[in-house]
Amino acid sequence: MFKLPYLANQITVTSDMCDHNDHMNVNYYYKMFDEVYSKLYFEELDFSPEYVASGFSTFTLEDNIRYLKEFRLGDNIYPSFLLNNANEKMLHFVGILLNENNELAAIFETVLGHINLNERKMVPFSDDRLKNILEYKERTKLDQDLPFELKLKIRDL
Repeated sequence: MFKLPYLANQITVTSDMCDHNDHMNVNYYYKMFDEVYSKLYFEELDFSPEYVASGFSTFTLEDNIRYLKEFRLGDNIYPSFLLNNANEKMLHFVGILLNENNELAAIFETVLGHINLNERKMVPFSDDRLKNILEYKERTKLDQDLPFELKLKIRDL
């Protein structure tokens, strides 16, 4: 089974997640991806409330979701994530949702820009923060190519 390095807990589709088509509503795909990569963002990359209080954060610049297989009531979902790329001002995350048959059911990509909250503009990460981000990316890099094409790209360092 293909998984990305940051593994989240299994999620089971509940009735409130389903829409009139009797499958999981697209809003829940986005919510699930956002919640999972936010944990990676806070816990692994240390974008803590203290960091935001210091006047810096990140803003989402672009998202892309591909829906490949549906999830229905009671289905189990297996999310995982990867910090695919980073440069001095941006982060590119990739997430996947697998179904119970280990099939790729959805792909998510997001690009975040590093923001000075006082100026409300994109600025470089500090040298120490960028070093930590790049070290995390190196520690968690894949030893194989992704089994799908990426839609979003950021400039490599």
